[in-house]
Amino acid sequence: MPVLSQAVVLLGGAVVAVVIAKRLGLGSILGYLIAGALLGPWGLRVIEDVESVLHLAELGVVLLLFVIGLELQPARLWTMRRLVVGLGGAQVGASAIAIAIAALALGLGWREALVAGVALSLSSTAFALQLLAERKQLTTAHGRSAFAVLLFQDLVAIPALALLPLLGEGGSRLAAEMASGALWVEALAVIATVAAIIVGGRLLLRPMLRIVARTGIREAFTATALFTVVGTALVASSVGLSMALGAFIAGVLLADSEYRHALEAVIEPFKGILLGLFFVAVGMSANFGLLASEPLTIVGLTVGVVLLKFVVLFAVARLAGHRAASALALAAVISQGGEFAFVIFGIALEASVVSRELVDQLVLVVTLSLATTPLALALAQRLTRRPVEPPRYDLKDLEENQVIIAGFGRYGQIVGRILGARKIGFTALEISPDQVDFVAKYGNKVYYGDASNPDVLHAAHADRASAFVLAIDDVEASLRTVEMVRREFPNLTILARARNRQHAYRLMDHGVTIVNRELLGSSLETARRVLEVLGLSSAEARRSVELFRENDERRLVAQYESASDEERLIAETQAWTKELEQIFEQDAADAAQVETG
Repeated sequence: MPVLSQAVVLLGGAVVAVVIAKRLGLGSILGYLIAGALLGPWGLRVIEDVESVLHLAELGVVLLLFVIGLELQPARLWTMRRLVVGLGGAQVGASAIAIAIAALALGLGWREALVAGVALSLSSTAFALQLLAERKQLTTAHGRSAFAVLLFQDLVAIPALALLPLLGEGGSRLAAEMASGALWVEALAVIATVAAIIVGGRLLLRPMLRIVARTGIREAFTATALFTVVGTALVASSVGLSMALGAFIAGVLLADSEYRHALEAVIEPFKGILLGLFFVAVGMSANFGLLASEPLTIVGLTVGVVLLKFVVLFAVARLAGHRAASALALAAVISQGGEFAFVIFGIALEASVVSRELVDQLVLVVTLSLATTPLALALAQRLTRRPVEPPRYDLKDLEENQVIIAGFGRYGQIVGRILGARKIGFTALEISPDQVDFVAKYGNKVYYGDASNPDVLHAAHADRASAFVLAIDDVEASLRTVEMVRREFPNLTILARARNRQHAYRLMDHGVTIVNRELLGSSLETARRVLEVLGLSSAEARRSVELFRENDERRLVAQYESASDEERLIAETQAWTKELEQIFEQDAADAAQVETG
């Protein structure tokens, strides 16, 4: 079948299967696996060349590692260190040891048992986080713990991928290479390459991204991002490291950069498509014939792995202080196998550490384990007979900030300075790279990115934020952004800056209820000082300004319906002006009566 025809079949089958799986509450990853199973050699046999599809789809794992690297900011890791290292380390260690012991008891060799233990102790980051996001449970106690455990698993996967070849032919060559000195040459080459990636990344990546961003061409920025990921992956691969490790290093280098969210936004669609293709390829490569020939063995292994991980997760969660309901939910949501298991099995097979028969069995076990997660989570909630605890927001624990400021010019900077003074974290987005550089000179952290792009806001975790400050100066850009935010994040509270009265009305058309007009505060302050210069007391001047503000705010809301009718607006404005004069006269009379009374 021609390549283009294969692409059409894969995309079409994936779309249909994912839609059906989502409707059934099974999640998109399970849909991809089902699509692969139906299209592959054990289904309709539409596509026979699974290996070529799998090699292309592995780029999805490379992009996933880059995005994971982007998330690993040192400050964030330090804040979550107890959850990540403590809970995550306990889960991976206990699960790997328990599974390896069970594998040894079943007659596997120590190398095969070690590979099985490490691979099966890992869970599916993409599957679990998506399931938690769909259920709005990412900010619950078990949601935060699940994120920490998955983060530790992702970190463990990196050295596991690098060291696996040493268990096979690489291990047998180790002594000979050490004796000949070839090993030290290879080691120096690896160290030099990693050092070159780190130093080159620090010196070249940010300036390169800054130059491209200044062009304002989105396609050029996207191409630069892909070039960065694939380029570092190929450089790492050239000295024997995994491509995923190279991409991970590139992500970590850019984790603290102002281009982090923009990079994640442009990479995310490619990562999503290629990672989906990866799961389709896994579904095609899974040997479902084993399910027919060895049903008890496959089902028994699947249930055994899931139950073992479930028990370990529940135990470590309880020891970490989780309540029973939260511990059950945590155990249910990450008790499945993960995407890195497929990669580990592939590398172990290439290194002759495990047999093809064992890999076929374990790939099928991991594939089937994904189907158990929605059922396990529903069962856990039913057993507790109570809903999972509502989200709890804690800026010290969460990886994202609860306030997003779109536009970091004069207006946005004032908001940010006040939040910073109260030690409240915020994520600032600015579309001008020159403004990003200017603000950075004064020690402020701001990210490059177009706030009207939903991918950028998803990368900034707007779905988990509490407030969105719309401080964009350009009226049309402001309206595009608020329209998108209302559509993509309907539960996010918007506080908008308005250039003038008409801009305020257009914002109100989009459902924005908290609107602050530009220059109103400063002009009122000027008016107060003028009144004081003219002889009014500070109390009188302040009272006059407050009366005007209250009257004007009422007038803004009342005139909203007639904003598009100019004649009616003029007439109402004249009436409001006379009413305001009467309010001031009555207030002055009341004040005089108080003084004489």
